[in-house]
Amino acid sequence: MDFIDTPSPNFDARALPVSMVVLHYTGMIDGASAIARLADPEAKVSAHYVVAEDGQVVRMVDEAHRAWHAGRSWWRGTSDINSASIGIEIVNPGHEFGYRPFPEAQIDAVIELLAGIMERHSITRGNVVGHSDVAPARKEDPGELFPWYRLARLRLALPRPTKNLMDPHWSDAGFLLALERFGYDVADGVAAIRAFQRRFRPEMIDGIIDGECRAILLGLLLPKPTGD
Repeated sequence: MDFIDTPSPNFDARALPVSMVVLHYTGMIDGASAIARLADPEAKVSAHYVVAEDGQVVRMVDEAHRAWHAGRSWWRGTSDINSASIGIEIVNPGHEFGYRPFPEAQIDAVIELLAGIMERHSITRGNVVGHSDVAPARKEDPGELFPWYRLARLRLALPRPTKNLMDPHWSDAGFLLALERFGYDVADGVAAIRAFQRRFRPEMIDGIIDGECRAILLGLLLPKPTGD
């Protein structure tokens, strides 16, 4: 890919090998504001890449280094997500400034960028996550409008299970145990449920466990996910 290099001073050494990709939205008025903040040493935040709405990709931190994008987070037993991940910021004003669908050119660029990262680091599709997945009590990005299905069709993310769904009738406590087994931090149960819904059932994000949620989670825990 062609990159625009805009180095950020905000990085340090990794303590873990790269095993994840975390997708974010910038959540600022425009892309220029987001890039300026990610390059500001006073802000103490950064990402490896920023993908603009027109598909241009800005490279800010070398993949060998630990960027500061995930904050306090957890996924599948890992708490230092910054050390274990590549962070991709996707330009979008987010829920605070007028959340809107992601342009096709932007998603095309995310797909190309993501495919290369996954190949370089042997990252599995189950470890391609949103910021809300690893920090459910704090974050909502990249949000319910992000087209995860496009990534899933290319085996760049887990698909939403859609075939042979079966409600296992877990208790609510059983559902949260299964959700933790899948990868989520369930310390705040309602926040974890909403994050799961935002990712795998974005048409209804109510924080309530129902038969559809249980069936989707069971499908994700099966050895071979079934979905579009």
